[in-house]
Formats: sequence, structure tokens, C-alpha cells
Amino acid sequence: MVKKHILVVEDNVDMAELVAMHLRDASYEVELAGDGKAGLELALSGRFDLIILDLMLPGLDGVSVCRHLREEKRYTPVLMLTAKSTEFDRVLGLEIGADDYLTKPFSIRELLARVKAIFRRMHALAENETEEGAAITVAEMHIDPERRMVSVDSREVELTAKEFDLLLHFVRHPGRVYSRSQLLDTVWGYGHDGYEHTVNSHINRLRAKIESDPSQPRYIQTVWGVGYKFVDSEATGTG
Repeated sequence: MVKKHILVVEDNVDMAELVAMHLRDASYEVELAGDGKAGLELALSGRFDLIILDLMLPGLDGVSVCRHLREEKRYTPVLMLTAKSTEFDRVLGLEIGADDYLTKPFSIRELLARVKAIFRRMHALAENETEEGAAITVAEMHIDPERRMVSVDSREVELTAKEFDLLLHFVRHPGRVYSRSQLLDTVWGYGHDGYEHTVNSHINRLRAKIESDPSQPRYIQTVWGVGYKFVDSEATGTG
């Protein structure tokens, strides 16, 4: 079995070495970066399966690193570490495309559990992509899961990683109503209970990008008192 390759971007040398030691003990390959600029350069190389990213870094902070990665359409999972614990910081991390969030001080056992959970989720998504990799067309919208591209009326729509995952989940389950907590569990995964409003903001941004009139959504519809659903119409596979 090929070892997973993890990049740890952390300016606290003792913390970085401790995390790296335990990850290596768990049979992961680990590289370290001590600041945001170096971390971003390594992350853009594309040779990592996971990035553990401190929020507070000298020069380029973790939020900026994560945002740059997502703008470059690099969808490597990101686990953010931070000494802050406010709701704003956590929601900000999730909304720029981080896959999970861990507040310092944390136990090594908790860190390893989060890492394993992310890899399990990515494995499940990869299997799903293999089984359901065909492109999907719904009315004027075209979704290509393999290339992670979306177009509406032949116009390419730029989506963040989580916006794409959310849309793809909806498209594959037309007509099914999901609560916000169910969408958090399915799309964001372990560790995000209590942040249902993150779903709301992603839905609003998705609508702004794919709907001709976001105030009267055609695709992603609100089911009042319950949650959201994707329009219950026939989608066609095209590839």
C-alpha cells in the first residue's frame, strides 16, 4: 500500500517536529514548511495527499495559503490548526475551503483521528467518482465530475472545492430534501456540528453563480422548515 504524503506547515518548530514524529509513527510520509510562502510553494507541487496548515504563520497566513490553493484549483485536503477558537475563525476556515479544523492545544490522538477521517472521506469520494464519473446535464447546466467543471448556458462557472462538492451531491440526489446538518455531515464531514449557517452561505454563493435569478432559484430550492433540495427533474448522463 502506498504511503500517504502529508505536508505540515507550522512555524513552531517543536510543534511541527512533534506532529511529524507521530504522523511518521502512523506510517505517513511527512515534509515540513516553517512559513506560509514555503508551504504554498510545496503545496502547489501537487505531491501531497493532505496539508496540515497552521492559521497563524509569518508572512503569508494559513487563510491566504488555503485561498491561493483553491484559486489554483488544487483540491488537496486541508486540516487547519489554530490557537484561536472563536466561531468566526472556524467558519472562515471552512468557507475558504479547509476540510477540517483543529484548535490548539489538541491531543495527538485527536489529530490522528482527524487525519484518518479525512483520508476515509477522500477514499469514499474517489470510489464514488469512479462509479459515477459520467458528466451530468440538468437543463442548461453541465457538470463534469472528473474535471470538476461546471458550465451554465455554455459559460464556465468558477466554483470553490466545497461549492462543487455541494452541487455534485445535490445533482446526484435530485428531489431529496436535506437538512443543513445532513449536508454538513455529508459534504464537510466529521467535526462541523453546530455550523449549519456555513451551509446557508455556500448555498447563497452557489445560487449567485448558477441561477439566472438567485431570488427565484431554479436548481437549488429551499424547503421551508427543513432544508434544501435540488430540482426534481431528470438529469442526463453525457459521458
